[in-house]
Amino acid sequence: MTALKKYQRLECSGLWRETPQDQRREVEVRFGEATLILSDPKSGTALSHWSLPAIERQNRGEEPPVFAPGPDSGESLELTDPDMVAALDAVRAAVKAAVPRPGRLRGLLLGGLAVAVVVGGVLWLPAALVTHTASVVPAAQRAEIGQRALDDLARVTGAPCDNQLGLQALAGLSERVFGPVDTPILYVMPEGVATPLHLPGDVIVLPRRLLEQANGPEAAAGAVLVERLRARAKDPIIPLLEHAGLRATFQLLTTAELPDEALRGYGEAALRAAPVALDDASLIAAFEAAQVPATPYALAMDPDGLSLGGLAAGDPYKGLAPSPLIPDESWVALQGLCDG
Repeated sequence: MTALKKYQRLECSGLWRETPQDQRREVEVRFGEATLILSDPKSGTALSHWSLPAIERQNRGEEPPVFAPGPDSGESLELTDPDMVAALDAVRAAVKAAVPRPGRLRGLLLGGLAVAVVVGGVLWLPAALVTHTASVVPAAQRAEIGQRALDDLARVTGAPCDNQLGLQALAGLSERVFGPVDTPILYVMPEGVATPLHLPGDVIVLPRRLLEQANGPEAAAGAVLVERLRARAKDPIIPLLEHAGLRATFQLLTTAELPDEALRGYGEAALRAAPVALDDASLIAAFEAAQVPATPYALAMDPDGLSLGGLAAGDPYKGLAPSPLIPDESWVALQGLCDG
C-alpha cells in the first residue's frame, strides 16, 4: 500500500448503517494506513474499523457510492466526498493489481524461481520455499488469508463476539494503544482461547477472560501490544505456510491461490502454538511508548511471575495512579462484548 500514502490522514463525513435495518447516521471517516476508521463526529469515539483490503463497493455504477467492509457484512457507508471515494477506488485498484495471476510475467518469474528453489535440495527446500513465499505475498492477500484462518479458528471457538457496543469499544481500545492510523483488527472469541494470538493480515485474537475477569482494560491493552510485537518479530504467515505444507505453499507461490484444505486445522494449531519469546527490554520500551501499564498484563498472563516477572518489575508506570485508557462506559461495553 505504499503507493497510497498520499491518502493517509484523509478525513470526511459519511452516512453509516450498522445493519440494513438501521437508520443512517453521520460519522467521521478517517483513512488510516491499513484501516478505514469510522467515528462519532461529536465524541470522537470509534464506531467501527474496516480493513482497507477487504472494502468493497456495493453499488457499482450508481451514485452516491456505497461501500461495505466485506461481502458478508451488514454494515454500509455512503460517501460523497470525491477525495475519499478516489482513495477507496485506488485501494481497490491496488489490491487487484497486487494479486498475481497465472500467465502474467510475474507469475512466470515466480514460477521459474520456485523451480530453481526445488532444484536447490531437499534439506534446504522447506524453509527456503516458505520464507520466499512469505516475502512475496501482498498485503491484500495476507488480509484475505488471515480472515480464512480466523474462520477456521471459529470452528473450534465459535464465531467472534459481536455485541455492537462492545465492538465499538474494542475499536477504541485498539486506537488508544496504536494511534488512529496503524490499528490492527481485534477479535474476541466466545470460548477456547486461553492466551492471545495473532494471524496474518494484522489480526489479533484476545481471550474472553481478559475482558470479563479483569479490573480494567489494561490487561487487554497489554495483550494486543505484545501480540503486535510478536507479529513483527516473526512473520505470522510463516507458521501458517508451515502448517499448509510444501505443496500448498508452492501452489500459493506459483498461482496466488491457497487451497481451503491447506488451512484446515490451522485454528487449532494456532491455539496450541508456543508464543514468540520477547525480551524484557523490548516489552518495557513498547509499554512505555504506548503509555500502557505493564503489570496488569503480566499478572493476568503469568500470576506466578515465572516468565513475565521482569516485565512487571520494570513496569515504567508501576506505582503511578493509572489514567483511564478508555472511558468507563466503553470498558463496561467491552466486558459485555460476548453477551450477544
